[in-house]
Amino acid sequence: MNGVVNPSFAETIRVFARIGLLSFGGPAGQIALMHRMLVDERKWISEPQFLHALNFCMLLPGPEAQQLATYIGWLKHGIRGGVVAGVLFVVPGFCVILALSTVYALFRETQALAGVFFGLKAAVLAVVVEALLRIGRRALKNWLMRAIAGLAFLAIFAFHAPFPLIVLAAGLIGYASTRLRPGLFAAVPPAPAEASTASGSWLRAAKVIAVCGALWIAPVALLGAVFGWDSIYIAIAAFFSKMAVVTFGGAYAVLSYVAQQAVENLGWLKPGEMLDGLALAETTPGPLILVLTYVGFLAGFRHPGWASPLAGGLIGASLTTWVTFVPCFLWIFLGAPHIERLRSNRGLSGALAAITAAVVGVILNLTIFLSLNTLFRSVGTLDLGPVSAAWPVWASLDPWALALTILAMLAMFRLHLGMVPTLALCAALGWLLKAAL
Repeated sequence: MNGVVNPSFAETIRVFARIGLLSFGGPAGQIALMHRMLVDERKWISEPQFLHALNFCMLLPGPEAQQLATYIGWLKHGIRGGVVAGVLFVVPGFCVILALSTVYALFRETQALAGVFFGLKAAVLAVVVEALLRIGRRALKNWLMRAIAGLAFLAIFAFHAPFPLIVLAAGLIGYASTRLRPGLFAAVPPAPAEASTASGSWLRAAKVIAVCGALWIAPVALLGAVFGWDSIYIAIAAFFSKMAVVTFGGAYAVLSYVAQQAVENLGWLKPGEMLDGLALAETTPGPLILVLTYVGFLAGFRHPGWASPLAGGLIGASLTTWVTFVPCFLWIFLGAPHIERLRSNRGLSGALAAITAAVVGVILNLTIFLSLNTLFRSVGTLDLGPVSAAWPVWASLDPWALALTILAMLAMFRLHLGMVPTLALCAALGWLLKAAL
């Protein structure tokens, strides 16, 4: 294509290593960074190609920014380019979150660190509210989408429905609605005549599935043989592998379900610790879904088997990251040759639009979960027969937490300070509060 530059493999490595180190600010900031560096400055990919690739990645489970990097790497240098780009996008953030998780596990009870996290929780709540509003405005375009979001919220908040079941139900509703009334969702453009599927043969797909499947399973089998099939590591692999295939809508969508399971059912985290992990992930480069690495670290740290706690944490964090991101490469390498044809499938687009709407309801549940654990020292349960939901103990309202949250909201929504300055401001104020009280 005229005007498009084809970089050397060495240059591809250097540029994506830089992107991985600078990819702060969540998916919006990461996508903007790649657009500036790869489209505007280096012209490795054209504007239409970039937008087509981004639309495709937003339809997939997993972090869209990391998958976009993988796709562009694949476009420039095939499988090896995709692997390098995707890995370099994750590795810097993984190293940072691993180091922060270690510090957190060893020193979280100290007064100074407790104060920092007290302030960070308020800022994180403001960030999640901003994400809820932003995604809601983009996704809830008509009455059906709003109804799907409301039903998804009730399903997970009041009936504790599993997140994968909500995704499946929303997808089926969207697919059926599109078949019955195509106008309910946005029109889907036809595939261009020049769209090629020559490289998308069944044999190639089988090879990709076989290789990625073997890579996905290999460390799980090794850890099962070493630590036993009833060890924490097999539970980690099974749980986060399931999350990897249903994380439509990004990290916020799945965090509510992960928090609920990791705290209430699995006992890996204590109440409020998911907020701490989210605060750590917000301050590191790479995809926000790396908060799962923190969860895996604490699970392995607290249930290491015959290993030491730090070794257990390292294994748990590494395993979680592995089973979370290997599927991302699978989706890209399977779907990239068919990108235009997949985008033009009306039924698939309707299903994914409905899933996005359901994600808004799930993020609302996460927002309430984080609000209760930020603003109240004690949270109870409201039981109404088959329905039960978390409910605050109003007398336990923390006025300092409320004040910091209001300040974080003002910083985000009125002063437009941005995420990182808001996090830094609240962390400093939380430290000062704990030192003074």
